[in-house]
Amino acid sequence: MSDSHPSGLTHLDSAGAARMVDVSAKEVTARTATATGRVLLSPEVVAALRGAGVPKGDALAVARIAGIQGAKRTPDLVPLCHPIAVHGADVDLEVGDHGVDIRATVRTADRTGVEMEALTCVMTAALGLVDMVKALDPAAVVTDVRVEEKTGGKTGHWRRPARAEGERA
Repeated sequence: MSDSHPSGLTHLDSAGAARMVDVSAKEVTARTATATGRVLLSPEVVAALRGAGVPKGDALAVARIAGIQGAKRTPDLVPLCHPIAVHGADVDLEVGDHGVDIRATVRTADRTGVEMEALTCVMTAALGLVDMVKALDPAAVVTDVRVEEKTGGKTGHWRRPARAEGERA
């Protein structure tokens, strides 16, 4: 049986069944991934985050911890994701006029990348924030979650190309 599906999709075997890719022969290298996302919030919640806070407590601290916890639990949530050692996770939250921008950078020294961990970090930070503010803003929206940059491994450094004005994210 060949290692992958004729289409070249590595997470499918030759019969088209889902499989976990064997990375045991890959080199251990230092790897990083940065992902970003945004939580759109009402002006009232933005004001609360900039001021006295929300009734449930420190929403930004909870979001930051949720993101770090999410990065470490990624293989429990994403079925074919390899369990890897997360050696570092930084979660930056910036309150803007329309909500909170989230930027997460995850680091490892392992056989496979940390893009999924960075994405999960952003998503769980966003979900943690939504949970903290949902009583004040049930219409909060998580949006624009994407990988911005990665380093390490066989493919080396990759950065999301800059968008032209008016181009979709």
